[in-house]
Amino acid sequence: MANSATINVMVGAARKAARSLVRDFGEVEQLQVSRKGPADFVTNADLRAEKILIGELQRARPAFGILAEESGLISGEDPRNRWIIDPLDGTLNFMHGLPHFAISIGLERAGEIVAGVIYNPVTDDCFVGEKGQGAFLNNRRLRVSGRRILQEAVLATGIPFHGRSGHADFLREMSQVMPQVAGVRRFGAAALDLAYVAAGRFDGFWETGLQPWDIAAGIIIVREAGGFVTECDGGADMLRSGSVLATNDGLQAPLAKLLKEATAV
Repeated sequence: MANSATINVMVGAARKAARSLVRDFGEVEQLQVSRKGPADFVTNADLRAEKILIGELQRARPAFGILAEESGLISGEDPRNRWIIDPLDGTLNFMHGLPHFAISIGLERAGEIVAGVIYNPVTDDCFVGEKGQGAFLNNRRLRVSGRRILQEAVLATGIPFHGRSGHADFLREMSQVMPQVAGVRRFGAAALDLAYVAAGRFDGFWETGLQPWDIAAGIIIVREAGGFVTECDGGADMLRSGSVLATNDGLQAPLAKLLKEATAV
């Protein structure tokens, strides 16, 4: 199936920014062994990639607004449309030379996410989804996992970063969920976790404390792959709350129940 003009713009921007990131990733693999570490370098890599993304998206759709991780909110003449972008989701992985990170671009129209692209430049995995058009990985149609039994499910989650609150809540959730499922994985890039749910690689994903640019693209990709995305408590305002539960229709209710029981402890 041919991509729409919107998806082509998003994929083109992601691929162009990816060239910059891949060059910097080659450098950071050397820097990571230094005592000082590559933190400052990664910040600059992030900024370089974001500058390219913004330039490409503004050139193609000059009236659209932008919400970006590093640059914040950039107003546009068209109040209905805005890009929500993360030039480097999985910064800590990138910083340590781990090839698991992505560029994430979502398009929000009148408060609803209608298109998304998540691109891992190292693996060349390009996940796309557009409202009513399905979800694809490198032009192959995606469907969420068909598993219906928690004991067979492999889930993904995120651990709150050092210095952030929520560790106690997370440990309660893990103690509630882990005995009930086949496995839990923590890969360190929420955008790719959501993309993997869409591809059926993970049976579900939950996390709290996320930012809009972490999840905007993933929300529409999971939904277009036949999945369900809500807040962990079942609400629908994921971009505001930063709380996400993504899975298929069979595991949504039992997973939500487990998470609810964890917070009730």
